[in-house]
Amino acid sequence: MYGSIFHMKAKAGQKQKISELFDAWERNRRPHIDGAMGGLVMMPSGAPGAVIAVAIFRDEASYRANSDDPAQGEWYQKLRALLEEDPTWEDGEFVSQTIG
Repeated sequence: MYGSIFHMKAKAGQKQKISELFDAWERNRRPHIDGAMGGLVMMPSGAPGAVIAVAIFRDEASYRANSDDPAQGEWYQKLRALLEEDPTWEDGEFVSQTIG
């Protein structure tokens, strides 16, 4: 499995819209993306504005294909408009899982 953990800072009052945008991605984009396995979004306690998300793909090729898709770029621009600054990304291989 391959993917990204990304850290974001929401603009004031935008956390609900961010959550809704990720939910819409899950409903509308994920079923059409070969290799998309799922993800998580966390709103950390005690960290106003902080949002952490995890995107999981079957492999690096499917992850890169999604990131190169213009539709993903459009979705990202909607997300970016809700953030104070660009997210920080940590891409890599997931080597263990306990969800199941």
